[in-house]
Amino acid sequence: MERSRRKEIKHHLSEEEIDELLREAEDDHRLRRLGFLKNLYQGDSIPEAADREGRSAATGDRWAEAWNEGGLEELMPSFGGGRPPKLDKDEQEELVEMLREGQPWKSQEIQHLLTEEFGVEYSPNYLGTFLRELGLSYAKPRPKRPSRPENPDKILEERVDDALDEDEQPHNKREGEDGDGWVVDDDVCTDGGTVLGFFDASKPQPYDNSRRVWYVDDPHIERPLVKTHDSAVGFYALNGASHVTFKEDEKKERICDVLEEVREQNPGKRILLVLDKHGAHICQYTRKRAHQLGINLIFIPSGSPHLNPIEGSVESP
Repeated sequence: MERSRRKEIKHHLSEEEIDELLREAEDDHRLRRLGFLKNLYQGDSIPEAADREGRSAATGDRWAEAWNEGGLEELMPSFGGGRPPKLDKDEQEELVEMLREGQPWKSQEIQHLLTEEFGVEYSPNYLGTFLRELGLSYAKPRPKRPSRPENPDKILEERVDDALDEDEQPHNKREGEDGDGWVVDDDVCTDGGTVLGFFDASKPQPYDNSRRVWYVDDPHIERPLVKTHDSAVGFYALNGASHVTFKEDEKKERICDVLEEVREQNPGKRILLVLDKHGAHICQYTRKRAHQLGINLIFIPSGSPHLNPIEGSVESP
């Protein structure tokens, strides 16, 4: 890397000619590039020459390469005869790198960065347009949970495949657990095909306060105080009958009551039910009752609620 930044710089112009161009330059874009050349001519390395002009070593590398390949014509910015942008192409690329290293950013923080590092200021009404043109996105960041594995999608796919395999060993039974009770109920038939669906339980939130909305006046909404006591428990079937109900709590007994209701809604078929690792879901009591009902439980990987499409549906109306 150091060798590339000490690479030979071609002398397309004499130092005196560069001094003359510096005296004639009328905009900062040309001044910075000519100053960069002058610094190189006087023995600076590329990073040193760029730093004197307030630019990064990566920008200096681009400028040096352009100069060597095409001289002044290649080095100078081209604005197509129109009004020059506040940041030229190199400066825009440098800004993107700065933003990438420090992301995420608030609009006010980017305005401060533009002022401090580049000496420019954009209208708040135009800043969003400018940033989108640079390829940035404006969205609520989704937290990445530290417990989430690197490939949760693949892990879930493998677990579904494993549940689809016919096996004499009860799918829900863990190694070392007592074998008593792990028998499908006599009145349960599972040879008519397979139903696949997602399961979740949660206290509903009557109002969604996470979306961006536009206001003319003071941004607030007056809402009545609402308390919910029951939990919404739902089964979202991809190829069967879905089911939603309300229970007084999310204890294992209530969860198993809902599994029985899901079974009633989907008779004659094996049920593959994808759900999270809530304590009432993974306990032996629930896993055994699910087996008795002909339901195979497939647990999504830790920290991966995005893999359960019903997750948000039972939380908000």
